[in-house]
Amino acid sequence: MATKKIIAICQSGGEFETENDGSLSYRGGDAHAIDIDDQMKFSDFKMEVAEMFNCSFGAMSIKYFLPGNRKTLITVSNDKDLERMIKFHGDSITADVYIVMEENGAADVSNMSDSRSSRTTLSEAVPPLELPLDVVDDTTQPNIPLGAPLDIDGTNHIDAHFNLPPEVLSVRPLSVVPYEKHAKAAEQWQDTITGVGQRFSSVHEFRETLRKYAIAHQFAFKYKKNDSHRVTVKCKAEGCPWRIHASRLSATQLSICIKTMNPTHTCGGSAVTVGHQSWVAGIIKEKLKIFPDYKPKDIVNDIKQEYGIQLNYCQAWRGKEIAKEQLQGSYKDAYSQLPFLCDKIMETNPGSLATFTTKEDSSFQRLFIAFHASLSGFVQGCRPLLFLDSIPLKSKYQGILLTATAADGNDSVFPVAFAFVDAETNDNWHWFLSQLKSALSTSCPLTFVADRQKGLRESISEIFKDSYHGYCLHYLTEQLIRDLKGQFSRDVKGIMIEDLYHAAFAPRPEEFHKITEGIKSLSLEAYNWIMQSEPQNWANSLFQGARYNHMKSNFGELFYSWASDADELPIIQMVDVIRGEIMELIYFRRTDSDQWLTRLTPSMEEKLEKESLKVSALQVQPTTGSKFEVQGEFTEVVDMDGWDCSCKGWQLTGLPCCHAIAVINCIGRSPYDYCSRYFSTESYRLTYAESVKPIPDTDWAMQNDYSEAAMTVTPPTRRPPGRPTTKKVGSQEAMKRQLQCRITLRIKCITYCTCKRRRLY
Repeated sequence: MATKKIIAICQSGGEFETENDGSLSYRGGDAHAIDIDDQMKFSDFKMEVAEMFNCSFGAMSIKYFLPGNRKTLITVSNDKDLERMIKFHGDSITADVYIVMEENGAADVSNMSDSRSSRTTLSEAVPPLELPLDVVDDTTQPNIPLGAPLDIDGTNHIDAHFNLPPEVLSVRPLSVVPYEKHAKAAEQWQDTITGVGQRFSSVHEFRETLRKYAIAHQFAFKYKKNDSHRVTVKCKAEGCPWRIHASRLSATQLSICIKTMNPTHTCGGSAVTVGHQSWVAGIIKEKLKIFPDYKPKDIVNDIKQEYGIQLNYCQAWRGKEIAKEQLQGSYKDAYSQLPFLCDKIMETNPGSLATFTTKEDSSFQRLFIAFHASLSGFVQGCRPLLFLDSIPLKSKYQGILLTATAADGNDSVFPVAFAFVDAETNDNWHWFLSQLKSALSTSCPLTFVADRQKGLRESISEIFKDSYHGYCLHYLTEQLIRDLKGQFSRDVKGIMIEDLYHAAFAPRPEEFHKITEGIKSLSLEAYNWIMQSEPQNWANSLFQGARYNHMKSNFGELFYSWASDADELPIIQMVDVIRGEIMELIYFRRTDSDQWLTRLTPSMEEKLEKESLKVSALQVQPTTGSKFEVQGEFTEVVDMDGWDCSCKGWQLTGLPCCHAIAVINCIGRSPYDYCSRYFSTESYRLTYAESVKPIPDTDWAMQNDYSEAAMTVTPPTRRPPGRPTTKKVGSQEAMKRQLQCRITLRIKCITYCTCKRRRLY
């Protein structure tokens, strides 16, 4: 196969700027070209870039834009990312690559040793001045306490009512670091106010400019008058004559002009106050756009280093929240745009289903989305097997993400549908499955792998007739441990979980019963619980559906990673992130499969090869008809017409077992003729044949009459106080058990039991 080569135009030292349509442009800096190909290692590429720009290898990140999408920067962090970037640019000769340097925060003095050295700074030698956060205001407007909701007035009103984490409720006053060490960043603001006659587009712009001017000249001020059409400010120092007054040019204009100004200071400057956290937001917004994980403690360090302002954690946190809302949009506005979003999804992606419901008070209740590319891919190329799961969200209003995923022919997770709901309830699961039923155009009986609780059992059987419900083994083991009343040690519980898994995977009923009898000798209570838990819905030997040895509902955990990247965004942006992830996943997997030359997908080729290696030890006894006897360690009977083997491996996996392959070789056929069609490369390509189409930016919906004509949607009930609970990926008992030696567990178990038993492996 020919090596794919492109020229990477590496750019560094410039800045990203946001255009009117929300796209990003890169201005300034240097550019160098590097020849790369799909054989190049990421570490080599990064090292070459670091040497070219004379920068630190570990302090830079490499990013690029998806073609046709200048709003999303993709990070290259490993060999696979680099290979995909090259493939993604298709027949292009060049690819624009951006080198982003992450600045190092100042050292945290609080963590330094008590001993002093020659590196003692002026800020350590001189006690810092402590001042309140808000500018002193002598008008009748009340001071806004830090713990209260913050409303920022002006032309760009921001709804900034935040729930503060408990650790930031204790607010300390702001202190100022000596200016000599930190004048560089503020120098650009020294001439922001020039004098009488200078105009500003709004009162808000004047206030922000005044704050920057005061920081640059190191003085504090207080308002004498401060309203929507006039602002009068004087120096805070007693007796200092510095003063400025600005007001509107006329009653019909919003622009404001400086009418009088005394620029003289006799106080020599005192201290700086930051004012509203909107100032902090304006400073950090561009960096937050490039580094979404910009931490409040790093904001504190950077502001201190660059501007000489000492913030506390609370001030940095609230400034970051305001900046996030400025960048991402309002949470409240996002809910009001849901009608527009649903219509646009179905308009741009025909065959998709996007719908939502509200409560009687018009507050959000649930949103269901299934893209046509996902629905078509499932019906055309995936096994009739669906996994249902739920993910708690950490967004401002919390909520739950319900997901339906499938397994593609390569045993990778394939997203089918998802929904945002206000809570995980029986009613919401029933609604989700009803929407899923209406979206899927298939009459084939489906097998679901899901929890047996939360109304799923009744909803699945009611909505999907003749379907099968396989209980998720993860939730089953958790329920078993919770329900056991006896005093069992952690080790004994670990043995029970291990035996339950063995019983679930046992291919034949006699093996299932033999293992459960072993559990009975350990605990009659556990045995009775297992036999009453409807094993016909979770044991391979008794289950009537086809689950292809997939025993857990959190298959692949794809949505978990997507949700962790997006669950703090407004709901519109969350949907767009997931849409983008699905679009990218389909594109890359379709591109990868174009290179395959095998009849089966890679993972299935590997499994078939492993079974084929066992054939040499088997002997096929000639017979008439379609049934054959195969002798090896055990004697098995293979029915070629029924695609059945007495070992049950063929039926459980969809691939011929070693006994079936021995017979297939004996009769001169190909094993590929007896593999499930879902494992073929052709079916895999059908799964990813359709694409998720782009959706127009939803912001323009707020500029026309669409939102007024559509149904009103308001945010759901505010989330309860406190940190949201985190969903455990695996049982704690099971995870602890994995750290134990199996032999040690057996010895402890035998010591615990009054009778010894023969264990099955």
